[in-house]
Amino acid sequence: MKPSLVLKMGQQLTMTPQLQQAIRLLQLSTLDLQQEIQEALESNPMLERQEEGEDFDNSDPMADGAESATATVAQEETFQESSFQENTQTVDNLEEGEWGERIPNELPVDTAWEDIYQTSASSLPSNDDDEWDFTTRTSSGESLQSHMLWQLNLAPMSDKDRLIAVTLIDCINDQGYLEETLDEIVASFDPELDVELDEVEAVLHRIQQFEPSGIGARDLRECLLLQLRQLPASTPWLKEAQRLTGDYLDLLGNRDYSQLMRRMKLKEDELRPIIELIQSLNPRPGSQIESSEPEYVVPDVIVRKHNERWLVELNQEAMPRLRVNAQYAGFVKRADSSADNTFMRNQLQEARWFIKSLQSRNETLMKVATQIVEHQRGFLDYGDEAMKPLVLHDIAEAVGMHESTISRVTTQKYMHTPRGIYELKYFFSSHVSTSEGGECSSTAIRAIIKKLVAAENAKKPLSDSKIAGLLEAQGIQVARRTVAKYRESLGIAPSSERKRLM
Repeated sequence: MKPSLVLKMGQQLTMTPQLQQAIRLLQLSTLDLQQEIQEALESNPMLERQEEGEDFDNSDPMADGAESATATVAQEETFQESSFQENTQTVDNLEEGEWGERIPNELPVDTAWEDIYQTSASSLPSNDDDEWDFTTRTSSGESLQSHMLWQLNLAPMSDKDRLIAVTLIDCINDQGYLEETLDEIVASFDPELDVELDEVEAVLHRIQQFEPSGIGARDLRECLLLQLRQLPASTPWLKEAQRLTGDYLDLLGNRDYSQLMRRMKLKEDELRPIIELIQSLNPRPGSQIESSEPEYVVPDVIVRKHNERWLVELNQEAMPRLRVNAQYAGFVKRADSSADNTFMRNQLQEARWFIKSLQSRNETLMKVATQIVEHQRGFLDYGDEAMKPLVLHDIAEAVGMHESTISRVTTQKYMHTPRGIYELKYFFSSHVSTSEGGECSSTAIRAIIKKLVAAENAKKPLSDSKIAGLLEAQGIQVARRTVAKYRESLGIAPSSERKRLM
């Protein structure tokens, strides 16, 4: 074949940089979006925040040649400065006389700097303020090992015992249990240290006296016994609880109450408080120490009821207000092709597209949230049992968008309702047919199962088959295996493990 030129006509969808930016902003969560906006403000001199209460016009210098231009996002900015920043006055703003008055010539010998000048520490609320909690604002997540090492530093020990204690602490898992056996721990030491099994066991007993109670146990029985030993001797039924835990814990785990009463020679009224005492203990003491950083959820949409109507609003506190810097935009010249002017022109265009993408994101989010509220009014009025079946296709068809767009909008976006804060995806659920030909959402079925289990007889808990029969009596056709799946998703144990002695 000879090479030749062929002219063809066709259509092709191209993802422009502006469209890619709009899609990326659409799928960002509120916290990620705020970070993205901050990076855009730092990298693009044409962008600036619109301060609260500041007025501006909507003119564009590139459209009419004016000296100033502003473009905004329709949301209010409600970021507030801290009390220290509000009350601090810069040196440049002080008059010469005022500056001299604020600095005395001499300070008394016993005077501290904070007594004369306000600092960030002195501007904090006083200790008398009940609402001020310093640890919740400054502390970071603490691991279980660091918490135990802190207690170890306060315990008087020899260097050898301290080395053994550090090794033991490293072998304790996040649940608070010692993972390695004492023989394996002894074998891990250098033979020159001459560490014996009795020494390791003695140090372990000291560590088991640390907080939280029950730490360093080798199994569940030892963990519960450690916690019982640290209770006051006057605790009712303490000796009986120790005996049950030490000798008959397996029977308690199997819910074999009749055998327990026969072995311990107790009546039902006597066995009940003993079991309640054991159930008040923590089988995973290490979980009390939170090692992860707290995660904050900022709602994107706020739903409230006004005059018997549900209103949907964007969270103004989470949506910063942006505009084009009028001074820098005025420096752009139409006919100038210099490098500086080309750079400013590109930055101005990027700023406009960024603001437009934010506007598109907010409009799309409002459309989707409004349609969700329209479909799920029953949930807002009556709770989970009134949740209706809803899929992405229903919302996509209502707003005239693709399902992939709806998926991006509902991911990591949250709605604040009178019933709590929910991710937008929470309102989407599959459906189950009813005997009357209607549909019932899986969320409503889970709520009904949770309600049935909460009202069951603890001596004879409902089995999955019995729950399926009760649902069928309400017109909801659900198989037993489906009930088991929903029950497990709710974190509800099987009927054999829910049996209680009442």
